[in-house]
Amino acid sequence: MNDISPEEQVVEILKTHRIDLAATLPCDRMKCLLPLIETNFRTVQLTREENGVGICAGHYLGGGRPVMVIQSTGLGNMFNALLSLNATYGIPLPIIASWRGVYKEVISAQVPLGVGLPGMLEAANIKYTIIDTPSQLGLLDAVINDAFENQRPHVALIQPSVWEMSCCALPPPPKTIVSRTCQLELNTHTHAPTISRYQAIQSLASVLDDEIVVSNIGVPSKELYHIMDRDLNFYMLGSMGLASAIGLGLAMVQHRHVVVIDGDGSLLMNPNALTQIAVQSPPNLTILAVNNGAYGSTGNQETAACTSTDLELMARGHGLQYSAKAHTGDELVSAFQRLKEAPGPALIDMVVRPVNEAVGDIPLTSVEIKDRFIEAVLS
Repeated sequence: MNDISPEEQVVEILKTHRIDLAATLPCDRMKCLLPLIETNFRTVQLTREENGVGICAGHYLGGGRPVMVIQSTGLGNMFNALLSLNATYGIPLPIIASWRGVYKEVISAQVPLGVGLPGMLEAANIKYTIIDTPSQLGLLDAVINDAFENQRPHVALIQPSVWEMSCCALPPPPKTIVSRTCQLELNTHTHAPTISRYQAIQSLASVLDDEIVVSNIGVPSKELYHIMDRDLNFYMLGSMGLASAIGLGLAMVQHRHVVVIDGDGSLLMNPNALTQIAVQSPPNLTILAVNNGAYGSTGNQETAACTSTDLELMARGHGLQYSAKAHTGDELVSAFQRLKEAPGPALIDMVVRPVNEAVGDIPLTSVEIKDRFIEAVLS
């Protein structure tokens, strides 16, 4: 591959490993690589790096082979997700990171994290490989093989020196903002809640068939397990805020309908997931935002949804065109059955009381949850 540019070499390596999704955030050191990535692979242009962890995890769980291509600073936003999701469940993720802060760095803010990054990765027990020259790009083969064979994240820290003598064509000029009209007509009214989250999940479960379900961490997953355990349920044990991102990754690679049981606290923590969902716009994705106005698994501390933020309006503002608000089990079932047929992703703001059902822990390990889920999804 010595007769092609380093950027083209990376693309050829990714093709060899059957990569079918790239989740990216830009770095000016990789400005010639990213357009080639977008030309050759289905690409999700991220707004936050940890969302990429969730999207790639869902894509893998659904049978895909993802990669992340980011600036190394983004790893600082990803550590909890990489450890509580990928490392906990054994979910592979090769990461190509432009390593800033070390080689000819002129931005002082890049230096502290860049210098400390190898030690941080070692402390977190996250595998990494340093690539200093174009001749070492072949090491990406080992990075990707290790990630998928050993079911773990593996980071390729690529020095800017790899790209500086490249003959790759410069990226095209930026696009201008697309002319468009945004019009929103939405009248919402939130009533006092009458049912619990447990009762809402019961209502949803009564109309589930072969849908894939991703359940938010903590009590919601425990309640779903107690109500209707099934192999097509993916129970989250950590990485709060990534339920809808995981659901998006699954919906992008699967034909089945994907239902995410998310919560107001989780969505308020990571509204970027709604942006990604609106951009990708998979028609087979429904977000059930179980809205109790509280962080239900940590003692029912109040969230902004209790007094001010309207989740349905938030979803519309992020670009989702299909939504509903529900206060009873019947309203939830009606909204779900109607929105499931919508031509784009949908969100249901399900208003419930801030109470937790006294249910036991899920008697499955994280790996058992993952393995049986993948088998069911791919069968």
